[in-house]
Amino acid sequence: MKIVLLGATGMVGSRIAVEALSREHEVTAITRSGLAPEDGNPRLTAVAADASDPERIAELAAGHDVVTSALAPPRDGSDPREPFTALYDGILRGVRQSGVRRIVIVGGAGSLLVGPGKMLLDTPEFPAAYKGEALAHHDLLTKLRDVDYLDWTYVSPAPEITPGVRTGAYRIGGERLLTGDDGTSSISAEDYAIAFVDELESAEHPNERISVVH
Repeated sequence: MKIVLLGATGMVGSRIAVEALSREHEVTAITRSGLAPEDGNPRLTAVAADASDPERIAELAAGHDVVTSALAPPRDGSDPREPFTALYDGILRGVRQSGVRRIVIVGGAGSLLVGPGKMLLDTPEFPAAYKGEALAHHDLLTKLRDVDYLDWTYVSPAPEITPGVRTGAYRIGGERLLTGDDGTSSISAEDYAIAFVDELESAEHPNERISVVH
């Protein structure tokens, strides 16, 4: 596959890039800096670009099979909801203009359901420091549900996602938060990347939110 990856040097994006390259896919990694998530791989092209520029996204995405995004809202103390929505307005326009039909997005966990009509971010235990980010991701998911001109998939990680061991073990869920026998919900960034690239290859969940946990 020919894959465009936005946010390719972050914790999750870099691992998605490495996983996709290990399976011999071609990756065009787009970041503001133009830095590459992996050095010396002939199937990797690193490009400096502004993801909020629809025309530039359209230009770079043309001819690819899928656009992927691991972009996250900023954690600078400001309200990220409006800027994050505006960013994805531009990305979605650019993908549409490019002729690419499919986009797969690294989502958030805060909007996963923990009860009827109750999201994780609505619980008293949800950290206040992450609420703005969670709401921004929720707004994006709401926007995607109205998109009928692209095949989109929104892949929520477990609430606890950190660098770790690549085990190859994961479970796929849907809208509801999945937990282990001990009540926790976690995934390593490496195993999340496996699940993400598996979804790229299988295209099993068009126009759906899925979740990934150990």
